[in-house]
Amino acid sequence: MTDRYCVFGNPIKHSKSPQIHAEFAHQTQQALEYTAEEAPLDGFAGAWRAFVDAGGRGANVTVPFKSDAFALCDTLSHRARRAEAVNTLIVGGNGRTYGDTTDGIGLVRDLAYHRVGVAGKRILVVGAGGAVRGILEPLLAEQPSEVVVVNRTAAKAEQLAHDFADLGAISGGGFDTLSGQFDIVINGTSASLSGDLPPLPDGLFAPHAWAYDMMYGAEPTVFLHWAGPRGAKLLDGLGMLVEQAAESFFLWRNVRPETAPVREMLRQSLNYL
Repeated sequence: MTDRYCVFGNPIKHSKSPQIHAEFAHQTQQALEYTAEEAPLDGFAGAWRAFVDAGGRGANVTVPFKSDAFALCDTLSHRARRAEAVNTLIVGGNGRTYGDTTDGIGLVRDLAYHRVGVAGKRILVVGAGGAVRGILEPLLAEQPSEVVVVNRTAAKAEQLAHDFADLGAISGGGFDTLSGQFDIVINGTSASLSGDLPPLPDGLFAPHAWAYDMMYGAEPTVFLHWAGPRGAKLLDGLGMLVEQAAESFFLWRNVRPETAPVREMLRQSLNYL
């Protein structure tokens, strides 16, 4: 019997998740079907229930439904409770819904794949939305010297820093509070999708620093365009996408796929970094 999985989003036609999971399934010889499902903006819970009633075993969840997924779960992982968001749903043997988030693991594993060390490094995270909340626990677990969160609305960054202060050295504020240089600068805003650049100062990057945009596209993002001439080495979020998908696949199937060939396949389709 072929088990059914999907990714929920709105819009969702652009998603590369079906392609990624088809490769994982072929690689690991798992009998599964993975589709992209566009849920109504006000009807995510109903779409999930209908999918389960039709035999669905699990799903990924992307924008704008990660908070909706969090709300409907019967059981949550520790990291999902921290993130207050879910990107991976699993139907348990008792029919109950278990929720987890793999976004932060995806980021940390992507950095490791590119041999970008986090321990002891000073890290700037731009943005204070759900995407950033999902990466802070795994990032702090790598023991950076400091994580600084900045946001246009300073209070949101300050609140995030307060919420995660028990896990390590973290502070938050507005862009006007930025000082010093950083070893890794992570753009966790959706500004790249609209071609906007956060108001970041020059002189932000330490020698040999990395600029990481959690977004990706057919061209370098506006953030990466800005960071390159200022001396940073560049990474986009394509590897994070593959790594978070691999963790979801492992949670569903208890087998861990190889990510390198899937990364290469997707990178060739974009072919700019």
